[in-house]
Amino acid sequence: MVKEPLKVETAAGPHDFVVEVAATSEDQATGLMYRREMAADAGMLFVYPAGSRITMWMKNTLIPLDMVFISPAGRITHIVERTVPMSNELIGSNGPVRAVLELNAGTASRLGIKVGDQVRHAAFR
Repeated sequence: MVKEPLKVETAAGPHDFVVEVAATSEDQATGLMYRREMAADAGMLFVYPAGSRITMWMKNTLIPLDMVFISPAGRITHIVERTVPMSNELIGSNGPVRAVLELNAGTASRLGIKVGDQVRHAAFR
C-alpha cells in the first residue's frame, strides 16, 4: 500500500498523519488486520466511490481504533471511537461518505478531532 500525507484541520489546529491508502478491494479487505501496533502519527485511509454507505468491522484486527467517516468534500461526518478489537459488530457510516480514516484508539479525543473538521488529502479534491 502507498503511504501518503493527510492533514486533519481542527479547532485546535492542524494535525498531520502519514496514512496507508487502501484503495483496492484487496487492500480494503485486509486493512489493519493482524497488526500489533501502529505509530501515533499513522493511519489507514479507505477510499470508496463518492457517496457510498460504508460498514466496517474489527474482525482479525488486534489494535483498538478510532474510525473517522469523511464526506466527498473532506468533512468529517461521523466518528466511532475506541472500537473493540476482534469484534464482528458492524460499524456504519451513518450516511454516504467517500472515505474512512482509521487511527489508533483515543487519537480523535486526544487531538480534539470532531464532526465537521476538514480532512486534506488527494481523495477529497
